[in-house]
Amino acid sequence: MALRLGVLASGSGTNFQVLAEGAQTGELPVQIAVLIYNNPDAYVAQRAKALGIPAVLLDHRLYQSREALDEQIALTLEAHAVELVVMAGWMRRVTAVLIDRFADRILNVHPSLLPSFRGAKAIEQALDYGVKVTGCSVHIVRLEVDAGPIILQSPVEVREDDTPATLAERIHAQEYRILPEAVRLFAEGRIAIEGNRARLYL
Repeated sequence: MALRLGVLASGSGTNFQVLAEGAQTGELPVQIAVLIYNNPDAYVAQRAKALGIPAVLLDHRLYQSREALDEQIALTLEAHAVELVVMAGWMRRVTAVLIDRFADRILNVHPSLLPSFRGAKAIEQALDYGVKVTGCSVHIVRLEVDAGPIILQSPVEVREDDTPATLAERIHAQEYRILPEAVRLFAEGRIAIEGNRARLYL
């Protein structure tokens, strides 16, 4: 039986699209049970509609606290019997309210080779520091931002003439590869979380 996936997204939803297409073609052994988005103008909602995937708007501006928002997110995920949560461009910090309900069952994709360059400006930080290689990571979500067990990573060379936009384009291309792979590994029971480390059984 396909693993039931819940996706959190805030923007255009390109990672969501990759996951949804993989689910629909059978390449990924999952079913996207629900999309939750927090920005009323997010294009990801149109992607979900076109694919026939339930989409729920939870506008963060209507909640008095992060915890209140996360409680409603958790209730929505539970109502759709979600087994794995993927933060695919979710631009909100999550709290223990959500993390504890889905312990070690929330994945995030981040545009750096963690533990380097955590936070929202990872690509700009990589350019500012002059690193020669950056990349992207898929990790388990914990309370500390971008600090959970790392599942997969992919390196991306930084070119001398890179801008944030050009570097982001190449990083995103790798995200589209490793995020579905991480989801597949989880769905097939090939990931074991041991403290701060994720062991993979390939």
